[in-house]
Amino acid sequence: MVRNGSDLRGQFLAGMSQAAATVNVVTTDGPGGRAGVTVSAMSSVSADTDRPTLLTCVHHLAPAAAAILKNEVFCVNVLRDDQSYISDTFAGRFSDQVADKFDCAAWTTQTTGAPRVVDPLVAFDCRMVAEHRVGTHHVFFGQVEDIFMAPSGSPLIYAKRAYGATMRIDPAGSIGAGAAAEGKRLSVGCFRTFGPFLLPRLIAALKAQGRQLELSLVEGDHRRVQESLLAGETEIGLLYDLDLPEELQRETLTELPPYVLFAEDHALAAEEELAPQDLADHPMVLLNAPPSRDYFLTILAQAGVEPQVAFESGNFEMVRGMVGHGLGYTLLATRPAADVTYDGKPLVARPLTIGTGPSRVVLAYRRGARLSKPAEEFAWLCREVFGADLD
Repeated sequence: MVRNGSDLRGQFLAGMSQAAATVNVVTTDGPGGRAGVTVSAMSSVSADTDRPTLLTCVHHLAPAAAAILKNEVFCVNVLRDDQSYISDTFAGRFSDQVADKFDCAAWTTQTTGAPRVVDPLVAFDCRMVAEHRVGTHHVFFGQVEDIFMAPSGSPLIYAKRAYGATMRIDPAGSIGAGAAAEGKRLSVGCFRTFGPFLLPRLIAALKAQGRQLELSLVEGDHRRVQESLLAGETEIGLLYDLDLPEELQRETLTELPPYVLFAEDHALAAEEELAPQDLADHPMVLLNAPPSRDYFLTILAQAGVEPQVAFESGNFEMVRGMVGHGLGYTLLATRPAADVTYDGKPLVARPLTIGTGPSRVVLAYRRGARLSKPAEEFAWLCREVFGADLD
């Protein structure tokens, strides 16, 4: 039981961190100057006033608060799920990279003159009609003068102190069907590069063992999958054991040693194995998908090799295709069974001798979290399927 105000405040903050909200950048311009701040506290008030009204809460010490009070206009930019960098900038996380926060994006204006991101998910251009100070925050009530809506996109969500994205959940056809499905749903995150290499194997094993789990997948780059785990969008994920935050518990599932991929007629394709120094004078096609990019560049740097990067791509099959057409070699860890490109060009893979260990694929989940029964089943399945790889 909560017994004092301090405990109640802490529990309130912890409780509110579980409540998902859209991520919004509130901006203003006018006699009080141009300013902006990232907020999650934004809500509709009423659509049935003379003009629709909404409210947003801004900390009284934020420069944007004083500017809004003087300008009496503001724009609520509801960000898309690929615009977290704008949120981070206006939250002050990139202050060492930009002198002016507004340099992080392109801007325009609507009716009030408050800045609007050119391409947010939604923007509400408002004229302030009321303001109340509650504790440390100003609550600004805005009369909506104009609205911008993107033709497509999904909102950036903030929950459990991390970014996330929306995921469609189809409603149950009946109460009985909903009750039967309860406790069987599991959302799994997976790094997009090795996802096609590992997940089908796991899903097939689930079916073969008769386990009745309803899996939904979140695939993306390392940051996307980490954010989905921290925000609770996914409960468990498959990632490389590289640059993972302390908030994520991890256990090794399998190892993927790096290798060099060549076109069949490459000058080095006949070699049985290669050292990084053998690659120094040859053009490289770099897989630009963090953390893979840094991992491969570090391997070369530790051997004293500065790669001649001719092309970069974040798409695994694009990199393989460029290699197949003789545009350079590449370093990879995930190895498909077929040594051909999408358009049928033959490829040759050769082991790479390195001084460090191979990259490790790990099962990751929030540290200290109690896994649901479906997550525990999935974790045990991962250990069964990949356990032999580490014996």
